[in-house]
Amino acid sequence: MTAPIRAKLADGRDLLFFALPGHLPAPVADRRPLPPRVPDQSQLRYDRATGRWVIVAALRQDRTYKPPPDQCPLCPGPTGLTSEVPAPDYDVVVFENRFPSLSGTGAPLGAPSGAGFAAAPGHGRTEVICFSSDHTGSFAQLPPAHARLVVDAWRHRSADLMAAPGIEQVFCFENRGEEIGVTLTHPHGQIYGYPFLTPRTAAMLGQADTHRMCHGDNLFASLLAAEIADGSRIVTRNELFTAFVPFAARWPVEVHIYPNRFVRNIIDLDDAELDAFARLYLDVLGRFDRMYSAPLPYISALHQFAYTEAQAEGYFHVELMSIRRNATKLKYLAASESAMDAFISDVTPESVAERLRGLG
Repeated sequence: MTAPIRAKLADGRDLLFFALPGHLPAPVADRRPLPPRVPDQSQLRYDRATGRWVIVAALRQDRTYKPPPDQCPLCPGPTGLTSEVPAPDYDVVVFENRFPSLSGTGAPLGAPSGAGFAAAPGHGRTEVICFSSDHTGSFAQLPPAHARLVVDAWRHRSADLMAAPGIEQVFCFENRGEEIGVTLTHPHGQIYGYPFLTPRTAAMLGQADTHRMCHGDNLFASLLAAEIADGSRIVTRNELFTAFVPFAARWPVEVHIYPNRFVRNIIDLDDAELDAFARLYLDVLGRFDRMYSAPLPYISALHQFAYTEAQAEGYFHVELMSIRRNATKLKYLAASESAMDAFISDVTPESVAERLRGLG
C-alpha cells in the first residue's frame, strides 16, 4: 500500500488521504475559523462497583447533528471553508475527531490502587474514517478495490496507534443507520485508541486464558472449528475466512467473521488474506442489505489484540450486529440487557444463518 498523503486541519488535527492506484489526492488549505483545541477535554472515571473505566466527554454534546446533505462535514470541501475534508475529491480519508472522546498522550491505565473516587485525563485517540466521498453510498456498495483500500487504511491506522504511547487497545468500528444513533449519514466509521482494555475484550481474554489452561488450545480457534464442523450457522466462506452466526448470538442479526488461521490483528494478515477479507466482508454486508426492503442498520466491530502477553490468546475477528428483528420492529436493550447484561434473543441463530445463506 502506498503511504497516505498527510495534511493538517485548521486547528492542527491530522488528516490522511488514502488513494486508489492512479489517483492523486489534492488537499487544499483548511480556511475555517476553528477554535483552538483544548487539552484534556474528557475525563476517565473508575467505577469501583464494576471495575470499569467510564469516559466522560461532555464536549460531544456540541457535535454536528444530522445536518442537511449540502452541509455534510464529511463531503469534499474544495474551497477549504465547508468541510472536515478540504479537497475537491477523495477515495478514503482519516482525520482526528473534532469532538473526541479521547485525546492526548498518557500512560496506559490499570485498576487504581486505594479506595475512594479515582479519575484520570481522557488520554487516547479518536479518529474518523470516511469510506468514500459519495454521500449517498455505503460500504456494501464499494467496488472490491475500494473496499480493500478501506481495509488498508484500517491496517495502517491500527499499526500506528498500537505503536503509540499509552494505547492499550485499538478499535475500528462502523455505526450504520439512524436506528443505531448515527448523526451523520455519510458512509464513515471511527477508530479508537483506548488507554485501557475494554470490558468485553477483557472478558473474552479471561475466558480464553481459562480455556487454554483447561484444554491446551486457543478458545477462538476452537469455536471456529466447532462452527465449521457443525455447519448449521455458517453464512458464507472463502479459502481464508469464515462468516457464521454464533451459537449464543445476542442480537437479532449477528455475524462473526474469522480468518481461518490465528492472527492477533489486521496488521498480521498477508495480502491474500486482506483481499479475501475485503471480498467476504462485502458479501456479508450485501446480504444484510437484501434482508429487508430498507438497508439494515448495523454495528461493525473489529476485535484486535496487541502483541503483549496479556493479550496473547486474542484472535482477530469482526463482529457484525443489528437491532432489527424483523422488517418493521427493532430490538431495544431493555432491563435485562441494559441493567443486567443478560441478553434475551427473539430469534434462533440457526434461522438467521439460514436466511442469510439464502441471500447470497
